[in-house]
Amino acid sequence: MKKYLLVLACMFALVLAACGDDSADSGKDGDSGKPQEYRTVYSGEIKTLNYLKTSETNEFAVAANLVDGLIEYDKYGVVQPGLAESWEPNADATVWTFKLREGVKWVDNKGKEVADVVAQDFVDGLNYVLDAKNESSTAWIATVVKNGDAFYNGEVTDFSQVGVKAIDKYTLEYTLEGSTPYFLSMLNYVCFFPVNGKFLAEKGETFGTTAEAFLYNGAYLLDKFEPQNERVLVKNDTYWDKDNVKIDRIRYKYNKEAATVAPELFLRGEIDGASIPTSILDEWLNADDKKDLVRQNTNNFYTYFYALNFDPQFDAENQPENWKVAVNNKDFRKSLYHALDRVSAMLTIEPYNPQDLLSNTITPKNFVDVEGVDYTVLEPLKAITETDSFNKDLAIKHKEAAMTALAGKATFPVKLVLPYNSGSPEWANRSQVVEQQLENLLGADYIDIVLYAGPATGFLGEVRRPGKFAMIEANWGPDFADPSTYTDPFTAGGTYNKPELAEGYNGEYDKLVEAAKAEVDSAKRYELFAKAEAFLIEEAFVIPYAVGGGGYVASKLNPFESQYSPFGVTSEKFKGQSILEKPMSNEEYKSAKEAWEKERAEALANASK
Repeated sequence: MKKYLLVLACMFALVLAACGDDSADSGKDGDSGKPQEYRTVYSGEIKTLNYLKTSETNEFAVAANLVDGLIEYDKYGVVQPGLAESWEPNADATVWTFKLREGVKWVDNKGKEVADVVAQDFVDGLNYVLDAKNESSTAWIATVVKNGDAFYNGEVTDFSQVGVKAIDKYTLEYTLEGSTPYFLSMLNYVCFFPVNGKFLAEKGETFGTTAEAFLYNGAYLLDKFEPQNERVLVKNDTYWDKDNVKIDRIRYKYNKEAATVAPELFLRGEIDGASIPTSILDEWLNADDKKDLVRQNTNNFYTYFYALNFDPQFDAENQPENWKVAVNNKDFRKSLYHALDRVSAMLTIEPYNPQDLLSNTITPKNFVDVEGVDYTVLEPLKAITETDSFNKDLAIKHKEAAMTALAGKATFPVKLVLPYNSGSPEWANRSQVVEQQLENLLGADYIDIVLYAGPATGFLGEVRRPGKFAMIEANWGPDFADPSTYTDPFTAGGTYNKPELAEGYNGEYDKLVEAAKAEVDSAKRYELFAKAEAFLIEEAFVIPYAVGGGGYVASKLNPFESQYSPFGVTSEKFKGQSILEKPMSNEEYKSAKEAWEKERAEALANASK
């Protein structure tokens, strides 16, 4: 029960959110007075509406529009009241108290009132999630609550000992396992959403199987739910914040070839947005009648990096012990770090604006800030953030130093096993580019890159987790608003490259991370995490590469109106969004993005005052 399923779900969530960035009008359809309708096609059917159980994006993306949680985010990523009007942590952020909004109703799919939304609904929701027999896919997140893990594992059987309590009808209290200053961001996950306990008990296993076996307190109601045909969401007229719901109807039409047919359906005016695959991108960008319909997609917060393996388990013919000797030399690692031309590699994904996806750090820009200052420009991380790691002169300098230091210890050229997923043509192409580029710069006398086509299915289990690589392209996604979420792959017992086994590592990174985690004050905490991340990169235990997302879409949605959050389900909400009269061109997108980034910086600075 760890994060792999949810990580994959989150990755697909961001992809789908981008495609779901494809249709809506503002309030009414232009000046015609018609209700706004957002239309899209889909091929991945949802199996359940039970948001307390699922971690599949296409399922909780629907639920996010039907049920509200305690908090939400505005379009700049500033936390806003949701079903909680206010909240207060104690001094060490181990106890959080929420005052709920009064008068919010649970309604059925016809809008008929069923019950009030009260504090006990959040207790009942968490009880369901942490009951192991319900097999909730997001239960592991909820174990941040005191005794949550013990209850899940059966070590505690009385749920009243779990750290969630309804103090009174509209006061909710969480007691956590330890100091958690970022707890608010975790409430953006469906495992912390409320449920009407009486209704849940009545429906049992049928809860969430139909539009009728579900209660709503969110912006929309599920008016029609016909699997492999159509589902339709309509505005909830009883919603507490209905004035900020501008799209009246959301219509999902099933098409098993949705990804293929969507661009043509968009051109015919039958849907309001589509992803434009690279196979037809040139055609669209070079056609006078299409070029202004397409724009770049918004980046997400998956971080991509090249991990170097300090516990190699690949075949003997590729000399794993020799690799182990070489990679334990800092100059050898630094030669690879400075030799990797990330722009050349990124051209295989983004042929027009590759720099827009590059990242010099593990934690992406705009993820978290300290009093309006982005985490990635805190010292000593600032110098890394602002400097391209690719540097031919430094690469050669470190190569020469490594060859001198390793003379008589390692055999050159060092074989570097670089696997890729054979099911991804782009990954295969990128690996070939990296092979040629590194060998050409560093020389065949120094490294011999051995490409390895791993299986299309089960790649993680058969290649990456067993350590059958010297260097590998890997990724990681965030779970909450704290830099600690990006440390998991690299601390002792992590899932990637076992840096704790490296000579010279000496547990330094783990010590820095633990010190940062123990700090409650956010400003000091982030400074300590920045110090830890800078150490990891400066020692070249990892080579930061890029962020996820990218690609191109034709869309009538303005991506800078949607609620902004790198984690959880906020980004799946249609609340606050409106449909443009015409799609945003790429020039308009870049201009809007520049303005949004400035506005966001101001909003974050104001929020921290």
